Amino acid sequence: MWPEVSCGCRHFQAVTEAAALAAAQWLGRGDGVAADLAAQAAMAEALSQVSVKTRVVATKGSGGPGALRAGQEWGDAGEGWDIVTLPLEGREPLARGAEGALSMLAAGPLGSLLAVPEMYMEKIMTGGSIKGSLDLDAPVGKNLRNLAIALNRPTQELVVAVLDRPRHERLCAEIREAGARLRLIPDGDISAGLAAAVKDAGVDICIGIGGSIEAVIAAAALRGLGGHIQARFWPVSRRQVEELQSFGLADFEAKLSTTDLVGEGVVFVATAVTGGRFLRGVERRSEGVCTETLVICSRCKAVRTVRTLHRNEDGAGVHLTLR
Repeated sequence: MWPEVSCGCRHFQAVTEAAALAAAQWLGRGDGVAADLAAQAAMAEALSQVSVKTRVVATKGSGGPGALRAGQEWGDAGEGWDIVTLPLEGREPLARGAEGALSMLAAGPLGSLLAVPEMYMEKIMTGGSIKGSLDLDAPVGKNLRNLAIALNRPTQELVVAVLDRPRHERLCAEIREAGARLRLIPDGDISAGLAAAVKDAGVDICIGIGGSIEAVIAAAALRGLGGHIQARFWPVSRRQVEELQSFGLADFEAKLSTTDLVGEGVVFVATAVTGGRFLRGVERRSEGVCTETLVICSRCKAVRTVRTLHRNEDGAGVHLTLR
């Protein structure tokens, strides 16, 4: 059973579970787009069943019938929640049957999540002990030296996570020149950002260019963990600049902090589709299907890993909170 929680964060676990279960039907079948579409439709349906008022301020996905859209609203009871959704991160690994696919969202009081269009952002994500030590405008070597000082460790022992993309070739070269250890990740800079904020998770910092939706969701998780993100939009066309302006983000060169991206009382929820750094993937058992979900709530100051058995006979979930 769920522990007694009054802040409302428990409303959204069923939403990411539904998306993960739908995406898992496509595990290893070579069609990541179909998995993404299934996750979006399942997440939208689950949100329509949430008892509290909910509004989508940003979402990422492949589109199509039943897909989530910014501006959608459900419910009319209780305090209102804004959400930013990522129904499926890691659709290519899922298509291959590999690890690293998750269904995620961030939620918070109305107005607490920055509404962003889907595009690239530069990012630095770190733990809580180095706030103010790093800067997107500083050379990579200087940032890593400052991080080493803050952590009281040699630069040579730092582990830097970077998405394995051609756009990061120069960044990777600079990290190696600084003497730090490079860890290239195929997908999932949110998970890498969380790892940077968790002791003994094997990552000290995550740097690079990734998605804007992912930046807001990561900020919600990092706020609950005491970590930090610094981000800046990286538009690649005039159309994207105009899109930012339409969102009221005229100064697209501004550096955004954790508190610029998310406000107080935010929640991060992620359910694994396939296994990964922190969670087990969807598992079929004789009595039903098991999911594992991470809930990080900055309002009730809690981090929970929740395993749920979705039973065959009636579809009801039995929740077990792992301490």
